[in-house]
Amino acid sequence: MISKKYAQLLFVFFMSFSMSVIMSGVVVAVNTGIGEGFINRWFYSWMFAFPVALVAALTMAPIMRPLVNKIASKE
Repeated sequence: MISKKYAQLLFVFFMSFSMSVIMSGVVVAVNTGIGEGFINRWFYSWMFAFPVALVAALTMAPIMRPLVNKIASKE
């Protein structure tokens, strides 16, 4: 079992992983269609999308967390 102190990092990892899979798949499908070679194009696109999504999430999370805490209700 992984320590609770890594929970936020794991959350960011899994969110960026899943969102990059979905977004790269949708963008590839819209731009090139779902046909022969779709899986290869999708995987190639995802290989670039995932590291970008991970770095973006790790960079933006500390900035967005205080902003969300300010605008979210205290209830």
